[in-house]
Amino acid sequence: MIYFLTVNYYSTSLIARLIQSLPSQDRISYQIVIVNNSPEDHDLKQLNNDNIQILEAKTNLGFGKACNLGLNWIHQKDSQGIVWIINPDTYLLSNTLEKVPEFFTAHPEISLLGTLIYTPDHDIWFAGGRFIPHLGAIFATDLLSAHPEREYIPCDWISGCSLLIKLCNFSSCPQFAPEYFLYYEDFDFCRRYASQGHQIAITNYLAVVHQPSAITNRNVAAKLKHSTYSYLLTLEKYTNPITFFLRFGRLIVHSFFLLAIKPQIALGKLTGVSNYLQRE
Repeated sequence: MIYFLTVNYYSTSLIARLIQSLPSQDRISYQIVIVNNSPEDHDLKQLNNDNIQILEAKTNLGFGKACNLGLNWIHQKDSQGIVWIINPDTYLLSNTLEKVPEFFTAHPEISLLGTLIYTPDHDIWFAGGRFIPHLGAIFATDLLSAHPEREYIPCDWISGCSLLIKLCNFSSCPQFAPEYFLYYEDFDFCRRYASQGHQIAITNYLAVVHQPSAITNRNVAAKLKHSTYSYLLTLEKYTNPITFFLRFGRLIVHSFFLLAIKPQIALGKLTGVSNYLQRE
């Protein structure tokens, strides 16, 4: 069984489009699990049917904690299933879902799998993630185009926008780190489980279309606050002190430089820095 897990934050119309992109149930078995991070979004109830499970978060938990709520519900129901964490602002290309069971049958060693992600203009938005610890460099790069014949490429991290989890490869239910509200939780998720020996890969065998920042760009200052906080937390956890302080200093200098020309962006970044410094 494949379980689609998505987090709603005033995104009912986007989730409806995602659901419309899925094939009929007579072709492949799947269930849709929606964690509702926006209790006031009453339109979400219109999507409810026998194949959709809505889990009420009661408040905005952020992405990682909301995913944990869904993962725990799915794991209790079916610890052998495949979970496809997917953003509301995405949709599947035709004949994609049918390829999932055969991929994991052919490659049982893969625990976490990322898909090729296109923009609506069919440009590549994500095709693999790399990490250089001593430089503190966390970046997306196209790992797939140079090897179109390979069914997958090992990588350091994959985007939470479209991430498949093979539950039976885990001794307990995999979880996102609760200290992340938004951004870099997917990187941390991948690095933690890679350190436990799980294989992480990206494939062009599966693909989705994503409207970048269709949700988070609604509030740019909040987006930068959360991304800056999570970025600093990630550098602290996965780089050395010298690299951290160099990156931290550059961030501070750049933020103050932006105050005069892009104050909203600068204030978002500086708020994220302040929240990081004041964390418990």
